[in-house]
Amino acid sequence: MKITMINGSARKGNTFALVNAFVEGAKEKNTIEVIEPDKLSIAACKGCGACQCFKGCVDNDDTNQTVNKVADADMIVFATPVYWWGMTGQMKLLIDKCYCKGTMLKGKKIGIILTGGASVDSLQYDLIKTQFECMAKYLSWEIVFFQKYSANGKDELSQNSAVMDEMTEVGRRI
Repeated sequence: MKITMINGSARKGNTFALVNAFVEGAKEKNTIEVIEPDKLSIAACKGCGACQCFKGCVDNDDTNQTVNKVADADMIVFATPVYWWGMTGQMKLLIDKCYCKGTMLKGKKIGIILTGGASVDSLQYDLIKTQFECMAKYLSWEIVFFQKYSANGKDELSQNSAVMDEMTEVGRRI
């Protein structure tokens, strides 16, 4: 299976460690590409609607090539730290720009990996999960997994072998 992961974090901390653990587990049976939106030049969606006429975004940036990678995947894995009870701006920016290929995103399998400073029973994780569930309903996505972790120190999860083993196993099962 072709998996595209979107790493919504700009740091090499907990989300990065989880992405790497997932890749380690999934790489034997799948082709995986990790997209890091913070390293791309993607302008905010202007809502102009021109993409629906011309089958692509009119912005002259990294949007079309990046969104094409997402659209070509069999599975999309979204990994993001929690910023103010939501996904990072970098991730949301890319998701917004996927509008230009919306019909090509239908029927995908998805996975969601969240890291935040609050305990895992906090509302912040549920708010993000609900947003993805709404997208999943609209685009007929199958949510294959939803993993949430609490961490405050930048390298806290990478030092937790049980968490790293769990995420590697999630990847292995894909």
